Amino acid sequence: MSTAVKQPNRTNDPSFITRCIATVFFSGYSPVAPGTAGSLVALIPLIIFPGIPIFTLLVMIVIGFSIGVFVSKKYEMVYGDDPRVVVIDEAVGMWITMLFVPITWLNLGAGFLLFRIFDIIKPPPARQFEAIPNGWGIMLDDVAAGIYAGILLFLITMIW
Repeated sequence: MSTAVKQPNRTNDPSFITRCIATVFFSGYSPVAPGTAGSLVALIPLIIFPGIPIFTLLVMIVIGFSIGVFVSKKYEMVYGDDPRVVVIDEAVGMWITMLFVPITWLNLGAGFLLFRIFDIIKPPPARQFEAIPNGWGIMLDDVAAGIYAGILLFLITMIW
């Protein structure tokens, strides 16, 4: 009787470019909290270009989401549902969170914390979105978390 552990089918491993995108420059391979690492890396373009126009950020979100569905599906085909290393969804969710607020250090920090909270607790319908196959579920639950965090951050900045 064999006790060997079945390994994933490596003949279909995603390409280097697919791995780079899906893992947001390999931040998804962080041994601790890969989603948090991917969210932090997503802040880099916002820090480098703090005056980024809303339209540009919206284009980044649309392109990131579209490519994210594609690369997430590739990972699902090899590694199963929602592999931990795939964090392109966190990047898109972070960008959505920051879409309608000024890019300041305070807003980046608050947006990061709010997004991570909503991504972890996944209020409805975010949790239900996870069940959608072919990369869509991976992306949509973080879109929902980004929308929740973005609305709350916007309201906080309006009141503050």
